[in-house]
Amino acid sequence: MAKRADGRPTVTRQVAAAISLAASAASLVVVLGALIRHPLQLVLAVLLLGSVLGAGWAALVRRGFARAAAATAGIAAAVLLGLLPGLHAYALLATAAGLVALSFAAARTALGHDLARTPRIRRAEPASAGVLLLNPLSGHGVATASRLGERARALGIRPIELHVDDDLRELAEQAVADGADMLGMAGGDGSQAVVADVARRHDLPFVCVPAGTRNHFARDLGLDRDAPAEALAAFGEAVERRVDLGVAGGRVFVNNVSLGAYAALVRAPGYREAKAATIAGCLPDLFGPDARRPLRFPGPDGDPAAAADIVLVSNGPYRLERLTGLGRRERLDLGVLGIVTVAVGRVRDVPELVAAELCGDIARFPGYRAWSTPEFAVESADPLIDVAVDGEPQRLPSPLRIGVLPGVLRVRLPPDAPGTSPAAMAPKGVRRALRALLRVLAGRSARGCPPSVPRRSVSNSGPVKGDRR
Repeated sequence: MAKRADGRPTVTRQVAAAISLAASAASLVVVLGALIRHPLQLVLAVLLLGSVLGAGWAALVRRGFARAAAATAGIAAAVLLGLLPGLHAYALLATAAGLVALSFAAARTALGHDLARTPRIRRAEPASAGVLLLNPLSGHGVATASRLGERARALGIRPIELHVDDDLRELAEQAVADGADMLGMAGGDGSQAVVADVARRHDLPFVCVPAGTRNHFARDLGLDRDAPAEALAAFGEAVERRVDLGVAGGRVFVNNVSLGAYAALVRAPGYREAKAATIAGCLPDLFGPDARRPLRFPGPDGDPAAAADIVLVSNGPYRLERLTGLGRRERLDLGVLGIVTVAVGRVRDVPELVAAELCGDIARFPGYRAWSTPEFAVESADPLIDVAVDGEPQRLPSPLRIGVLPGVLRVRLPPDAPGTSPAAMAPKGVRRALRALLRVLAGRSARGCPPSVPRRSVSNSGPVKGDRR
């Protein structure tokens, strides 16, 4: 149990808080000790490592003699880095990194769900004619490996498997025409968006079954992505909430629309079969000195924004610590889009970008910008814009208008599912994290409010729109 009967954290959570605080302090001691004992080596190592990163990037985004010269400089810096004396200091830094990882893991256990603000939900009756559509190719065959079709049939849910030549939207519409009173989708975000759009058009409940590769939508709904079969319980007695959907050029999305470099990469011939070779071949055109940046869009103040290499438009604002994680959303019912842009204009920007990425603080990178808006318009110097809608490559006409449909989707969740995005349970910033851990260690809620404050609001009335608190 995460809490005692009186609402206070359990002993396990208090111990986890103590471990997290101790590991964090120990990592700081290790780093300071390394700096005191090996100051010159560490400074040189940082400079050489920055040179390796900068030269490596220059080699990737240039061609011909410039590429060869940058590669030679990078190799030379790497050799000098390896020849530095006192490299055992790196072992201390590796130890510090391990202690930080331990601190984060213990903090997740210690904080539990205390910091989350779960949207309002209502109790819902079981489906009488539920239908589950399955994409057997998503996530390298997750639906097949988990025997979702068999499990659904055993629960009285009619499974419909998507074949290569089938149109998913047509299958979903036909299921509704045949009397389905609840639609579910076992697949990735792209498939989820198609069936969710059909469900919202007919005002039917929707069940998300995470059977794709990353399952961003399922994660931010608070589902266990490693247990897709457990999501089938939402066809029975469940809880229901309303969430937003994004729409780009008339196409609905549940996670994000990507424009710029990433969208161009996923459309490149051979990307699926040979990603590394394709990326290496495309980088000079996307990030090199002569790269075109045709996209134009308004910034957070409404004025034209500076050109960007990467533009992400999400259904709900991202809480983004690293670009590689592609963001997590605390809420899916705020009625706004999240906009993230990244520009890497110079070679010397790369070490700073890598440092911000490794530290999990990408917002400190000068080329990073993020804001929220109910609608977003993108224009291009080209007649068609390369986009990836929930990871699926598309070419849409310019100008492209992206908006949000607030609270239009009725999502059903199993009553015992967490129902809270992992992002909503994590504190924002080091100071808040320390205060929350100290509260748990003292036997109080991490939020600091009295134990009697309810974590989840459940209504027996009809469907409710997302809580706008």
